[in-house]
Amino acid sequence: MPKSKRDKKISLTKTDKKGLALKQKIVEDIRNCVEKYKSIYVFTYRNMRNETMKSVREEWKPSRFFIGKNRVIAIGFGRTAEEEVGEDLHKLSSCLKNQCGLLFTDCKKKEVVEWFKDYSVQEFARSGFIPKSTIKLEAGPLKQFSHAIEPYLRQLGLPTKLDKGVVTLLKDFEVCTKGKSLTPEQAKILELLEHKLATFKLILKAKWTKGKGFEKFKVEDDEDEEDNEDEADVEMDGDDN
Repeated sequence: MPKSKRDKKISLTKTDKKGLALKQKIVEDIRNCVEKYKSIYVFTYRNMRNETMKSVREEWKPSRFFIGKNRVIAIGFGRTAEEEVGEDLHKLSSCLKNQCGLLFTDCKKKEVVEWFKDYSVQEFARSGFIPKSTIKLEAGPLKQFSHAIEPYLRQLGLPTKLDKGVVTLLKDFEVCTKGKSLTPEQAKILELLEHKLATFKLILKAKWTKGKGFEKFKVEDDEDEEDNEDEADVEMDGDDN
């Protein structure tokens, strides 16, 4: 009986026992998914939000998403032709740069490509985001806010006071400036004002299919947004199994 490619030795960087066990589990999960599913897609993302990503996972079941450390995922695939667990799969490893995720699926290419092209969700911008427009507030009542929040608004930098129990802006105020990255305070003010400037988007980079091999997609990077989200804040894998 031929030896399974998943039985290849896993070479990982030095780490504590807990970290090593987690990495080994991820590698094993990756290799199980390589065997289980017909196709693997690598995608990049903008303005990732965990809650929105959970909805995406639910929508795509029984397909499976992975978002984690690129180097560990690459070990699961095999980083070279000698290490790969599927023919030409090491080429997918070379696409794992910057912020990336994986979709393991049996769905047809047309369905996957069209969904990724059409899918987007408006989100609140975070600190570091570069707005495409300047947003200003005119002096006067801010009736959307409760009187109890007025001290917090002042802490965020808004020149406000209570006028007969109504939160009032004392002078015109520029919340954010076009082309200038948001501060944490500006991002919070925009959220309180319910201004969603960011777009959560998944963009396909490449795919690998059993029996067909590797294919790279043309990625049109026409966004000038910045997303400084820490990779540690993104869930490694949201599936129950």
